[in-house]
Amino acid sequence: MSHKLLISSTIAVSVCLLFGFLAGIATEAGIYDWYPELHKPWINLPEWIFGPMWIIMYFITGIAAGLVWHKGFYHKWVKVALYHFGFQLLLSAFWSILFFGLHKPFWALLDIIALFILVLITIRWFRIISGTATVLMIPYAMWIMFAAVVNFEVWHLNPI
Repeated sequence: MSHKLLISSTIAVSVCLLFGFLAGIATEAGIYDWYPELHKPWINLPEWIFGPMWIIMYFITGIAAGLVWHKGFYHKWVKVALYHFGFQLLLSAFWSILFFGLHKPFWALLDIIALFILVLITIRWFRIISGTATVLMIPYAMWIMFAAVVNFEVWHLNPI
C-alpha cells in the first residue's frame, strides 16, 4: 500500500466515522426511550447489532472512498464520484436525525429511499474508477436496503 493511498484512506475513513459519530448522537436521542416502545417487524435485529454494523459500514465505505480519492482528485470522474459519496454520507447522517432524533419514521423513509438511490449512483461512479471500491460499497447498499425495509415496517406498524 502506497503512502498516498494510506493517507487518503485514513482521512476518508475518519470522515465517515465522524459522520457516524454525529449520527450516533442523534440516535441516542431516541434509541432508549422512543424506539423500544415501537412495534417492530419480525426482521428487526437486536439493537446491539446496529451500532457495530454502522461502524463496519462507515469503515468499509471510507476505504472505498479512499481508493477512489487515491486515483487523483484532479480527475473529473473522481470528483463526481466523491461528490456523490459525500452527499450520500450527508443523507445517511440525516436519516438518524429524522428517525431517532425527531421520531419521524415517514420522513426518514423518504430519506433512506433517496439514500439508497444515491448509493447506487455512487457505486456506478466508483465502478468507473475502482473495482475494489465498487465491491466495498455493495455491502453498504445491502445494509441500506435492509434498513429501509425495517424503516418502512416500523412506519407501517406504528401509525401516528
